[in-house]
Amino acid sequence: MAQRASGAERVESAIRRDYMSGFGNGFETEALPGALPIGRNSPQKCAYGLYAEQLSGSPFTAPRTTNERSWLYRIRPTVSHWGHFEKVDAGFWRTAPAPEVDVPIAPMRWDPLPLPAEPVSFVEGVHSITTAGDAGSQAGMGAHVYLVTRSMEDEYFYNADGELLFVPQQGSLRLWTEFGIIEIEPGEIAVIPRGVKMRVELIDGPARGYICENYGGAFTLPERGPIGANCLANPRDFLTPVAAFEDRKAPSRMYVKWCGSIWACEIDRSPLDVVAWHGNYAPYKYDLRRYSPVGPVLYDHADPSIFTVLTSPSETPGTANVDFVIFSDRWLVAENTFRPPWYHMNVMSEFMGLVYGQYDAKPQGFVPGGISLHNTMLPHGPDVEAFEKAGNVELKPHKLEGTMAFMFETRFPQRVTAFAAGSETLQRHYGGYGHKLHTHFDPTRP
Repeated sequence: MAQRASGAERVESAIRRDYMSGFGNGFETEALPGALPIGRNSPQKCAYGLYAEQLSGSPFTAPRTTNERSWLYRIRPTVSHWGHFEKVDAGFWRTAPAPEVDVPIAPMRWDPLPLPAEPVSFVEGVHSITTAGDAGSQAGMGAHVYLVTRSMEDEYFYNADGELLFVPQQGSLRLWTEFGIIEIEPGEIAVIPRGVKMRVELIDGPARGYICENYGGAFTLPERGPIGANCLANPRDFLTPVAAFEDRKAPSRMYVKWCGSIWACEIDRSPLDVVAWHGNYAPYKYDLRRYSPVGPVLYDHADPSIFTVLTSPSETPGTANVDFVIFSDRWLVAENTFRPPWYHMNVMSEFMGLVYGQYDAKPQGFVPGGISLHNTMLPHGPDVEAFEKAGNVELKPHKLEGTMAFMFETRFPQRVTAFAAGSETLQRHYGGYGHKLHTHFDPTRP
């Protein structure tokens, strides 16, 4: 049960790590008994003197299958957690469209960004690598790396431009949201919908990871088609937090990302004061190690779309605004088949990161915390070591273990930020890796 506090004393409602399972469910949860109204959303008087507030993640008239909203029962409504906002320095956070710099068209790759020595909070530590589409028209995405060396203290944040998909790579995070508390470690992800207030705290030291800022349709589970009802990411493995609240008065600061800018104001108490809530618009987490991959069991290499965990749909059927795709532990068994990803050019653009282990198509130079970018209609594929090994190895069943790579894949070209283009971590000769591939053509031998 949540505790209540007065004055400047910080009493956090027992750091609860309880979750409700299911994807897109209509959840209901209360931190105090009877705080949740029964049979209605907005009673004349709410229990405990609470305020009722609706948070809508979709237009009111959206079809039932895509309509997202939750009712929050809070100590004070959001409008009371408001002050005079002023624009503050956005640091290295950029929002599409952001045509800051032109870079030569080629594959690109970066070493891991180093963690700073000085104290840096989440809001200060987001470094944009690419942007795509247009946040104002609610299409596209931003791909970022976060570098965090201090917890947010009396600081709160929400993003009005898009939902945030967190992919930790080093260190664990506690995301204390209005809806409850989510803790994630490398190998897990969390999605924070747009408009949801939160505080980001460190659990076990400095943290680094990746973020997909999705401007478009909310992430959902991909259709399985002929795969049927099971495998891939199963709905029961997604976890949404139970209600937890703060009733705490203390000088604080609220940050809001809105239309590409960061705005801040001073407030006098914590806005994480939701005592109960119900609805289907809420943050959630997922353990990527529970993903159940499918693949070819006789010959050939399937399209990487079979590894899609979450998808942000667009108005064009079958064409994602963003896909979140992973390459995790799995068996390779295809006969007479080049098993790594083949050489290709793609209308989708691919931002790739590595959480841990080794990626089979790039055994050299792509390390955990690193980044690669293979943009729209630019060629890419295995490096020479991967090609030679895969082309000559005895094809026994082989299990890839201890690996977790991922892609943020979008239908839009990804524009590299000035920060990323000028970073010392950019592998400036990576674009020529294909030159090392040898010619094996012999017209006299089939």
